[in-house]
Amino acid sequence: MPTALPVQAGALEQSTLTPSPTAPAATPATATPTPLLSPTPSPTPTPIPAQVQLPAPPWEKQDINNCGPATLSMFLNFFGWKGDQFTISDVIKPIPQDRNVNIEELLYYTRNYAGWLRSEFRVGGTVELLKGFIAAGLPVVIEESFYFEEYYWPNDDRWAGHYLLVSGYDDATQTFTGQDSFYGPNKRIPYAELDRNWQSFNRVYFFAFLPEQEEMVKNLLGEDWDIAQNRKNALETARRETEQDPNNGFAWFNLGSNLVYFESYAEAAQAYDRARAAGLPQRMLRYQFGPFFAYFNTGRDADLLALTEYALKITPNSEEALLWHGWAQYRLGNRQKAIESFQKALEARPGYFDAQYALNFVNQN
Repeated sequence: MPTALPVQAGALEQSTLTPSPTAPAATPATATPTPLLSPTPSPTPTPIPAQVQLPAPPWEKQDINNCGPATLSMFLNFFGWKGDQFTISDVIKPIPQDRNVNIEELLYYTRNYAGWLRSEFRVGGTVELLKGFIAAGLPVVIEESFYFEEYYWPNDDRWAGHYLLVSGYDDATQTFTGQDSFYGPNKRIPYAELDRNWQSFNRVYFFAFLPEQEEMVKNLLGEDWDIAQNRKNALETARRETEQDPNNGFAWFNLGSNLVYFESYAEAAQAYDRARAAGLPQRMLRYQFGPFFAYFNTGRDADLLALTEYALKITPNSEEALLWHGWAQYRLGNRQKAIESFQKALEARPGYFDAQYALNFVNQN
């Protein structure tokens, strides 16, 4: 991945979302303070079992580029949905060569085709949170790092994104149980390994529940039920991880992505600069597109063009890279090349609203 222009010396500017410093303690009063009543202790949360294994749904081996639909199919089958991965891919991924299904597309399908369920996704998940969901009887889908078994080009790092259905855990062995559409059913993954692989996708997790289970899920999530607060928490986790390991490209990338959510584009661009300098997998921009937003919104058109050209060398039919490549060309005065990119994005994903909007905008201006 091409590196950005050198970042100016000095630490990354502090986000306005960084918690305010603790206020200085007040000067003690000279009068003897009135004794305070002891607060009523909060109820202690009920400890979860040391081991839970939910009944595994029928396992599905993924078809080409189909881990998203296959994993969602297994997930929905847990709730009694009838169908398979092709029922889903016909809707959200009708072109088999489409190599990426975003988690928003999993959410779209569930809300529109399994509407008796409530479905959500959040970021910044933890091992303990996954265990809490499973102990409550709810499996969880996560997106994580994956390594191909074969090389597709010289010096291929073989890294890719992959969905996993987490359906059990065991504290004695410190392992989760995952239904993996590539490797098979009931795969055992150590807690630390899962968290390490999960970090590369901002620890995103997708979950669903019956309407009558909403209060239970709210209690599980706590303040992370609120989407904005969830992002703030994930932002601070990413910031802390960049401080713990300044050479962790995933930590910097997650910091950028959470800043993009809050439209703090200048800071996000700096974080992505650091991520690129630290090193990222070759296929990173096949799955996550925050840098395109950050560089576009800070007027860094040369960076945007370089990154989208790199992404398209790796994934020529990526509709997201084609879209942002078109905007970079338009910004740089190459109107016809922009139109061609938007048209290719629509060919890669028919009905792609953002590409159709871009094409209409350029044709009218």
